[in-house]
Amino acid sequence: MLLQQLSFLPTEDPLAAFPPGSPFALLDTLGRDLPSLLMDSNFRSYLRGIDIPAPSSAPEALQTLPQLRLYYLRIGFLASAYINQVGQAATALLPKNIARPLVEICQRLQRPPILSYDGYALFNWRRFDKTKAIALGNIDTLQNFVHRYDEHWFILIHVETEALAAVIFSGIAKVERALSNQDESLLNSALSTIELALQRQIAVLERIPEHMDAQLYYKTFRPYIRFFENVVFEDLPQINVNFRGETGAQSSIMPMLVALMKIPHRASPLLDHLIDMRNYMPSEHLDIITYVEQLADFKNLAGRDAYNGVLEAMARFREIHYDWAQQYIHRWVDDPRGTGGTPYMQWLKRLIDETRAAQK
Repeated sequence: MLLQQLSFLPTEDPLAAFPPGSPFALLDTLGRDLPSLLMDSNFRSYLRGIDIPAPSSAPEALQTLPQLRLYYLRIGFLASAYINQVGQAATALLPKNIARPLVEICQRLQRPPILSYDGYALFNWRRFDKTKAIALGNIDTLQNFVHRYDEHWFILIHVETEALAAVIFSGIAKVERALSNQDESLLNSALSTIELALQRQIAVLERIPEHMDAQLYYKTFRPYIRFFENVVFEDLPQINVNFRGETGAQSSIMPMLVALMKIPHRASPLLDHLIDMRNYMPSEHLDIITYVEQLADFKNLAGRDAYNGVLEAMARFREIHYDWAQQYIHRWVDDPRGTGGTPYMQWLKRLIDETRAAQK
């Protein structure tokens, strides 16, 4: 059963580095040095001169899913760093020594060739102690754009939030059992479980300001996760491509809950955007969302308090996201587009309103 998956994080801790002697170990070195390299105005010239091994150059060394994900993480960071280098003139040409490996690995993973939420967060962590939880204080990132803990913290907040979704998965499994027996008591218990998980996620999201300065976020590392707009992949058919940048909208948690609660987001460019975000999610996540979408609508069976409790927690989670978007982005810039290329403030508010409107 699909809902036996623990969360949207990898089932095993991500691979932290390629083995010594691997032809792809160069990518680990570049990943380690990237924050320093980006401080140099000659970074792009330096990177163009490196012979980056493509996945097909040593297929025997790139066979497992953790290896594929690590390669994607490393090359995705390099591509976004090259296009979006802070302090340098804009460029819209991704050189072939980066473009070709990026396109090749992303074709194997069946995803657009740009660093997305999965590479930036879901696959980008390690535990200090593997016997302990995937939680703040016991995790760190594998890769960053800048030499500031603020970026580590930003990523790790998302990682713990995703880890806490394990309780949501177990809650949805209980919903499925309740529906099979038309058991209102079990259904309400399941919804209370989901609400509790959301409250724990909210508590983590509220910790953002502890180690992340708003102005530093906006000026130092947020530019690196922006969308690709009219980017040319050198010597490849992808001409003037447009891909959405890394954004929390690419997390599968809220789409799964929207599918569960049958929230009727009205037809609009926002809905089109949310549907497009699925193209940036791992295919196994889409399978889970599709599975949950097929569960019956239980609004009439559920108790009012239990049902509304989940929707209110979802709305509250989105409200905190909205507040952080206001504090960390909107106050610093007139550009209404987020890293995914959307009018984020207007759309976040609409999601909050439509979630509450679905209550009983």
